[in-house]
Amino acid sequence: MYDVIIIGAGLVGLGTANALQEQHPHLRLLILDKENGVAAHQSGHNSNVVHSGIYYTPGSLKAQLAKQGNRTIYQFCQQHGLYYDRCGKVIVATQLKELPLLENIYQRGLKNGLEVTSLSQDQLNAREPYVNGLEAILVPDAGIVNYPEIAAKLAEIIQTRGGDIHYQQQVQRIREHHDHVEIITQHTRYQAKWLVNCAGLHSDRIAKLAGYETGMKIVPFRGEYYVLDSSKNYLVNHLIYPVPNPDFPFLGVHFTRMHNGKRDVGPNAVLAFKREGYRKTDFNPRDLAEVLTYKGFWKIATRYFCEGMAEMRRSFSRQLFTENARQLIPDLQPEDITPGPAGVRAQALTNEGKLVDDFHFVKGRRSLHVCNAPSPAATASIEIGREIIRRYFAEL
Repeated sequence: MYDVIIIGAGLVGLGTANALQEQHPHLRLLILDKENGVAAHQSGHNSNVVHSGIYYTPGSLKAQLAKQGNRTIYQFCQQHGLYYDRCGKVIVATQLKELPLLENIYQRGLKNGLEVTSLSQDQLNAREPYVNGLEAILVPDAGIVNYPEIAAKLAEIIQTRGGDIHYQQQVQRIREHHDHVEIITQHTRYQAKWLVNCAGLHSDRIAKLAGYETGMKIVPFRGEYYVLDSSKNYLVNHLIYPVPNPDFPFLGVHFTRMHNGKRDVGPNAVLAFKREGYRKTDFNPRDLAEVLTYKGFWKIATRYFCEGMAEMRRSFSRQLFTENARQLIPDLQPEDITPGPAGVRAQALTNEGKLVDDFHFVKGRRSLHVCNAPSPAATASIEIGREIIRRYFAEL
């Protein structure tokens, strides 16, 4: 009998385990994961950006925890000798019609209590000589880390404190009783006083196994990246982002200065035909059928049809992808980039066809379900864990 079992050894699950041990040092704690190690999916397949919180609605949990998490993640890396680069980010307006949108982002940053600076065209060119922009915002707190390295260090700390992590344990059944929870995998039967579901791409399914209908479904969106040829690294000094399209719920193709010295370009955002579909050819009949029979998906697909089709075309055409990226860096050529890694975003979508914008938790009798934790969840992961403990497990 454990005190708490956490499903999912990604950054949010590890952050929650870390916070539980901080608050309750003698807790009997177990993390279960169906893969062979930590950070096997979203936590290990992302841009490695440390977000500032500038895009998020003031007062939202995302805005609050991104700001706190930004500071915490840098401190964690510094404390444990892990890589980090607080290189800053520029958000660039390339067209006159984007200037009012850029101003809105600037004001939102101020409302969220962030350090932000407006840059003229000359000031932008001094920082990023190859970027085409009329004006920009500098967000100095944005940066780069190595999230798989952070996840591995968190797992080491959790185990050193006495927590258990069991891999290759895919949860098949969950039974909530009045005083404990029973979790059955393909190999083992576990019991705990409390369950925390941090299963990311499968969080809605785990909630359903526990008997909860959340009114939302995880829809997987694949983000595909290209890698800039190292001879062209001089084109990118910071993190370089466009002004987001207000008609599309993703940030757009951007340039990322990576921890390994490379420069990533991307991502686009296309529907994945498998919840863990990192390649165009990845396909799972059950996963795809769940999406295509979900009324919420068709509502959002209709709303964003034109933008979605443009993303799909760019997915299959390096030329079109390059043309999109050249809005920021005109010197970029198709031969300068080669296909790179991809990630899959677990985006919760309501029955009404609305993307769940904020982090979202569902409380059960003996369980808590993290039902929506997309970006900036990696940045905020340690603070998400602490928020979960403050809200739901202050007393154990």
